[in-house]
Amino acid sequence: MNKLAIRLLTLAMLSLTLAAAPVVTVVYAAPDNDPPPPPKKKKSSEARPGSEQTAFADGYRAAYATIYERHDYAAAIAQLKALGRDDSAAVANLIGYSYRQLGDYKVSQIWYERALKADPNHVKTWQYYGLWQVEQGNRDQAQFHLNKIAQLTGTSSEEYRSLAAALEKAPGTGLVY
Repeated sequence: MNKLAIRLLTLAMLSLTLAAAPVVTVVYAAPDNDPPPPPKKKKSSEARPGSEQTAFADGYRAAYATIYERHDYAAAIAQLKALGRDDSAAVANLIGYSYRQLGDYKVSQIWYERALKADPNHVKTWQYYGLWQVEQGNRDQAQFHLNKIAQLTGTSSEEYRSLAAALEKAPGTGLVY
Protein backbone atom coordinates (compact mmCIF):
# COMPACT_ATOMS: atom_id res chain seq x y z
CA MET A 1 0.00 0.00 0.00
CA ASN A 2 1.37 3.39 -0.80
CA LYS A 3 1.83 6.13 1.78
CA LEU A 4 -1.16 8.16 0.59
CA ALA A 5 -3.50 5.20 0.95
CA ILE A 6 -2.17 4.48 4.43
CA ARG A 7 -2.61 8.09 5.49
CA LEU A 8 -6.14 8.22 4.08
CA LEU A 9 -7.02 4.96 5.82
CA THR A 10 -5.57 6.26 9.09
CA LEU A 11 -7.49 9.52 8.73
CA ALA A 12 -10.72 7.63 7.99
CA MET A 13 -10.25 5.39 11.02
CA LEU A 14 -9.47 8.38 13.23
CA SER A 15 -12.53 10.24 11.94
CA LEU A 16 -14.77 7.24 12.65
CA THR A 17 -13.26 6.85 16.10
CA LEU A 18 -13.81 10.51 16.92
CA ALA A 19 -17.37 10.44 15.59
CA ALA A 20 -18.24 7.40 17.71
CA ALA A 21 -16.26 8.41 20.79
CA PRO A 22 -17.94 9.71 23.95
CA VAL A 23 -17.37 13.27 25.04
CA VAL A 24 -13.89 13.45 26.49
CA THR A 25 -11.93 15.75 28.70
CA VAL A 26 -8.78 17.07 27.11
CA VAL A 27 -5.64 17.59 29.16
CA TYR A 28 -2.62 19.03 27.40
CA ALA A 29 0.92 18.59 28.49
CA ALA A 30 3.52 21.27 28.06
CA PRO A 31 5.43 20.29 24.92
CA ASP A 32 9.15 19.59 24.74
CA ASN A 33 9.73 22.14 21.97
CA ASP A 34 13.43 22.83 22.43
CA PRO A 35 15.71 20.42 20.61
CA PRO A 36 17.93 18.37 22.87
CA PRO A 37 21.52 19.49 23.28
CA PRO A 38 24.13 18.10 20.90
CA PRO A 39 25.66 14.79 21.86
CA LYS A 40 28.84 14.90 23.88
CA LYS A 41 31.77 15.46 21.57
CA LYS A 42 33.96 12.60 20.64
CA LYS A 43 37.59 13.00 19.70
CA SER A 44 38.16 16.22 17.86
CA SER A 45 38.59 14.32 14.60
CA GLU A 46 35.10 12.84 15.07
CA ALA A 47 33.27 15.92 16.36
CA ARG A 48 30.07 16.91 14.59
CA PRO A 49 30.32 20.14 12.66
CA GLY A 50 28.02 22.96 13.78
CA SER A 51 25.98 22.72 10.58
CA GLU A 52 24.92 19.18 11.50
CA GLN A 53 23.63 20.39 14.85
CA THR A 54 21.77 23.23 13.14
CA ALA A 55 20.23 20.77 10.68
CA PHE A 56 19.24 18.53 13.58
CA ALA A 57 17.66 21.43 15.49
CA ASP A 58 15.74 22.51 12.37
CA GLY A 59 14.57 18.94 11.79
CA TYR A 60 13.53 18.55 15.42
CA ARG A 61 11.53 21.78 15.32
CA ALA A 62 9.86 20.69 12.06
CA ALA A 63 8.86 17.35 13.62
CA TYR A 64 7.63 19.18 16.70
CA ALA A 65 5.40 21.38 14.52
CA THR A 66 4.17 18.30 12.68
CA ILE A 67 3.06 16.84 16.02
CA TYR A 68 1.63 19.82 17.88
CA GLU A 69 0.41 22.03 15.04
CA ARG A 70 -0.59 19.61 12.27
CA HIS A 71 -1.26 16.54 14.44
CA ASP A 72 0.27 14.34 11.72
CA TYR A 73 1.82 11.78 14.04
CA ALA A 74 2.83 9.25 11.39
CA ALA A 75 4.75 11.89 9.46
CA ALA A 76 6.35 13.14 12.69
CA ILE A 77 7.59 9.65 13.53
CA ALA A 78 9.28 9.44 10.14
CA GLN A 79 10.79 12.91 10.60
CA LEU A 80 12.10 12.12 14.07
CA LYS A 81 13.59 8.78 13.04
CA ALA A 82 15.25 10.45 10.05
CA LEU A 83 17.17 12.70 12.45
CA GLY A 84 19.31 9.72 13.45
CA ARG A 85 19.16 10.72 17.12
CA ASP A 86 16.47 8.46 18.49
CA ASP A 87 18.90 7.66 21.31
CA SER A 88 18.08 11.16 22.62
CA ALA A 89 15.44 11.22 25.36
CA ALA A 90 13.63 14.18 23.78
CA VAL A 91 13.45 12.50 20.37
CA ALA A 92 12.47 9.08 21.74
CA ASN A 93 9.82 10.71 23.93
CA LEU A 94 8.21 12.48 20.97
CA ILE A 95 8.26 9.24 18.98
CA GLY A 96 6.53 7.53 21.92
CA TYR A 97 4.01 10.35 22.17
CA SER A 98 3.25 10.10 18.46
CA TYR A 99 2.70 6.35 18.62
CA ARG A 100 0.43 6.88 21.63
CA GLN A 101 -1.61 9.43 19.70
CA LEU A 102 -1.93 6.87 16.89
CA GLY A 103 -3.22 4.33 19.43
CA ASP A 104 -0.20 2.02 19.29
CA TYR A 105 0.33 1.73 23.03
CA LYS A 106 2.79 -1.16 22.98
CA VAL A 107 5.20 0.60 20.64
CA SER A 108 4.66 3.86 22.49
CA GLN A 109 5.69 2.17 25.73
CA ILE A 110 8.90 0.88 24.13
CA TRP A 111 9.85 4.42 23.09
CA TYR A 112 9.03 5.94 26.47
CA GLU A 113 11.21 3.36 28.18
CA ARG A 114 13.97 4.01 25.64
CA ALA A 115 13.75 7.73 26.43
CA LEU A 116 14.05 7.08 30.17
CA LYS A 117 16.99 4.76 29.58
CA ALA A 118 18.71 7.57 27.67
CA ASP A 119 17.91 10.11 30.42
CA PRO A 120 16.28 8.91 33.64
CA ASN A 121 15.66 12.56 34.60
CA HIS A 122 13.79 13.57 31.43
CA VAL A 123 10.74 15.15 33.04
CA LYS A 124 8.66 15.33 29.87
CA THR A 125 8.99 11.57 29.40
CA TRP A 126 7.91 10.92 32.99
CA GLN A 127 4.88 13.10 32.30
CA TYR A 128 3.91 11.55 28.96
CA TYR A 129 4.56 8.02 30.19
CA GLY A 130 2.48 8.84 33.27
CA LEU A 131 -0.37 9.98 31.03
CA TRP A 132 0.08 6.72 29.10
CA GLN A 133 -0.29 4.87 32.42
CA VAL A 134 -3.52 6.74 33.19
CA GLU A 135 -4.90 5.86 29.76
CA GLN A 136 -4.05 2.21 30.40
CA GLY A 137 -5.78 2.28 33.79
CA ASN A 138 -2.48 1.91 35.68
CA ARG A 139 -3.18 4.61 38.23
CA ASP A 140 -0.61 3.34 40.76
CA GLN A 141 2.10 3.49 38.10
CA ALA A 142 0.90 6.96 37.05
CA GLN A 143 1.18 8.06 40.68
CA PHE A 144 4.76 6.72 40.72
CA HIS A 145 5.50 8.86 37.65
CA LEU A 146 3.90 11.87 39.32
CA ASN A 147 6.09 11.34 42.40
CA LYS A 148 9.16 11.13 40.17
CA ILE A 149 8.25 14.44 38.53
CA ALA A 150 7.82 15.99 41.99
CA GLN A 151 11.33 14.78 42.92
CA LEU A 152 12.80 16.27 39.74
CA THR A 153 10.95 19.59 39.43
CA GLY A 154 8.68 20.03 42.41
CA THR A 155 4.92 20.28 42.33
CA SER A 156 4.58 23.60 40.52
CA SER A 157 5.85 22.47 37.12
CA GLU A 158 3.49 22.18 34.16
CA GLU A 159 4.41 18.51 33.83
CA TYR A 160 3.40 17.80 37.43
CA ARG A 161 0.16 19.79 37.19
CA SER A 162 -0.85 18.06 33.95
CA LEU A 163 -0.35 14.53 35.26
CA ALA A 164 -1.91 15.41 38.63
CA ALA A 165 -5.01 16.75 36.83
CA ALA A 166 -5.29 13.53 34.86
CA LEU A 167 -5.09 11.48 38.05
CA GLU A 168 -7.82 13.60 39.68
CA LYS A 169 -10.31 12.51 37.02
CA ALA A 170 -12.40 9.45 37.77
CA PRO A 171 -11.17 6.23 36.11
CA GLY A 172 -12.81 5.46 32.78
CA THR A 173 -13.96 9.01 32.03
CA GLY A 174 -12.55 8.95 28.50
CA LEU A 175 -9.55 11.17 29.04
CA VAL A 176 -7.49 12.16 26.02
CA TYR A 177 -4.00 13.60 26.39
